[in-house]
Amino acid sequence: MRTVYLGTSDFAATVLRRLAESPHRPALVVTPPDSKQGRGRKLTPPPAADTARELGLPLHQTADVNSTGSVDAIRGAKPEAIAVCAFGQLIREPLLSESPMLNVHPSLVPRWRGAAPIERALMAGDEVTGVTIMRVTAGLDSGPIALVEKIPINPEDHYASLSARLAEVGGELLVRAFDSLSAGELDFSEQDDAQATYAEKVLADERHLSPSLPAVELERIVRALTPHIGAFVELGGGERLGVRRARAVEGGPESGTIDARDGRLVVGSADGALSLEVVQPPGKKAMSAADFLRGHSPPEKAV
Repeated sequence: MRTVYLGTSDFAATVLRRLAESPHRPALVVTPPDSKQGRGRKLTPPPAADTARELGLPLHQTADVNSTGSVDAIRGAKPEAIAVCAFGQLIREPLLSESPMLNVHPSLVPRWRGAAPIERALMAGDEVTGVTIMRVTAGLDSGPIALVEKIPINPEDHYASLSARLAEVGGELLVRAFDSLSAGELDFSEQDDAQATYAEKVLADERHLSPSLPAVELERIVRALTPHIGAFVELGGGERLGVRRARAVEGGPESGTIDARDGRLVVGSADGALSLEVVQPPGKKAMSAADFLRGHSPPEKAV
């Protein structure tokens, strides 16, 4: 099929690579404009834009996919179908109804509709997640479902590892969906809206590893936010210590107290304790707890 692809993130870039290898290679890739990233605020293209250029695919960058210029660009590609994956912009008419439009969503909808399905699945302690191919509608991830594939969430999974596996599944599933669509064999089933849960965008205060929470919950937060957002422990004086890997342990000091001995950093929590295994001081690279203690005064309290 002649397709157009709308995507932005690393996840979307992986799916794009698989689609480009298939008979449904996109005639056009649509991404947001370059944006300022990092400490230096360097103008940086979205990952899907970099991938499109690498693969020699026509690229259209827009801050509003519903603008007249963007609609005309998509029409000009003469798509028989459109794929949407981690795009980040709401799509409205006339695009919604001009071509069959499929969304690649990294969750088992109706569970975890919305912006942060991978993070929310990890934070909730879900044991299974997956990828859903659904029709794009005006509602938020509420369109009818075409294909679903489940994968287990491993105890050691963090955002990066789980996202990479889901993206590989998503690429294969999208190609299968377009194969079936081109053959007139793609069927859809409606979602049960009563079962819907929403994966809200991760807020800034959710990064804070408060010792008032159970250790298991704190470990899940670290896994969910590593490495793209990052969790932190707040020490005295407003200092923040980034946490890149941690695990819940039994016992430990009282809530809020940090046991910093023998190369270990253990923070007492509401239930058990959190062992900080890889940390990142402000302005420095990530390091083991032992390396941190060799070059820094041992912290005593977590706020």
